[in-house]
Amino acid sequence: MHRVVITGMGVISALGNNQEAFWSSLASGTPAISEITSIDVSDLRFKNAAEVKGYVPEQHFPAKDLAFLDRFAQFALIAAEEAVKQSGIEWTEALREDAAVITGSSLGGRAAEEAGYWELFHHNRTRVHPLTIPLSMSNAGASHISIRYGLQGPAYTISTACSSSAHAIGQAFHLVRSGIAPAAITGGSEATVFIGNLKAWEAMRVISKDTCRPFSADRSGLILGEGGAMLVLEPLEAALARGATPLAEIVGFGMTSDASHLTQPSHIGAARAMSKAIRDSGLAPEQFGYINAHGTATVANDRTETAAIREVFGPHANHLAISSTKSMHGHTLGAAGALEAVASILTLRNGILPPTANYTTQDPECDLDVIPNEPRPKQVEACLSNSFAFGGLNAVLAFRAYSWPGGESLTPNISA
Repeated sequence: MHRVVITGMGVISALGNNQEAFWSSLASGTPAISEITSIDVSDLRFKNAAEVKGYVPEQHFPAKDLAFLDRFAQFALIAAEEAVKQSGIEWTEALREDAAVITGSSLGGRAAEEAGYWELFHHNRTRVHPLTIPLSMSNAGASHISIRYGLQGPAYTISTACSSSAHAIGQAFHLVRSGIAPAAITGGSEATVFIGNLKAWEAMRVISKDTCRPFSADRSGLILGEGGAMLVLEPLEAALARGATPLAEIVGFGMTSDASHLTQPSHIGAARAMSKAIRDSGLAPEQFGYINAHGTATVANDRTETAAIREVFGPHANHLAISSTKSMHGHTLGAAGALEAVASILTLRNGILPPTANYTTQDPECDLDVIPNEPRPKQVEACLSNSFAFGGLNAVLAFRAYSWPGGESLTPNISA
């Protein structure tokens, strides 16, 4: 079994179109929630989302490639490019043969499907765009990344609603740790801002009309976001052998199913997933100092997650710092686990805990330290990143700082 480290990360989100801009906004507690500008939302009950701003596809892709790329797949490729560049990995023939690409997306290219349906049913056309299938298939992001870098190992997409990219990262972790894959590009992407999706969420009555206030007593629902994030995973010994700098270590993964209700979360399933991730990490619960919470700002999620954290950590829950970065970058559905994994890793590296923004008043049933509104300078050794999805599907990632606290390696004993 190999120790697995992250050597590269890439991000495109409402908080910024690269890793540096993303962290700058997170570390200053600056939300990116505003009125939707990319489409007409005059017929919607809510007007706000966390859109990717200042993004011009033609600056990243030639026209011939854009014809095959839905917005969500564009985000996947852009994030992968930044991650691969930071990692400095050289795709040798041997590495290409078995390297994995595991991505997550809940919606895939459903916007492309919607455009086709609009032509059929509104304009009474008899045919749709000939590339509708390759544009809309959920595995398009993984396939395009595989093609871009010539990676011929396992390549697939996981779709488990809001846990999709956390499941993807966990699966990639297992592949690299076991030695099945010598490296992996993993993460997720999502393009949520199209009218059919917005109308579907409007019908569920869980979208806030103003902003996202996780754990706050006056929270009124989630805010949708869009974007993508990718990680490069490698065995520690391979990374060190080529002179790479590990950004953090992924040490555990836990996944469970509530097996109880399609839309109402269970604290038992969430607690089991966290416990599994902690056990898998080999760390004591007390070594964890931060949790990037799922924190959707719905009454059901926030109270359930609080109860789950208290069940898992017991008295140590009172010493944990917890925040929901969805309060800043919105809920990106299938990409949420990937964006929040990057946020967690940057938290470990930079010694700053990002806040839960927009917080006003404590909910007595959410009585944890949720880092309200202001970032907090604090170095922690390890953290969890929680992802809980409709369908009762839970995925929790455990990360550890690569060195702690004064630069010494946390991974002196490498097993092959």
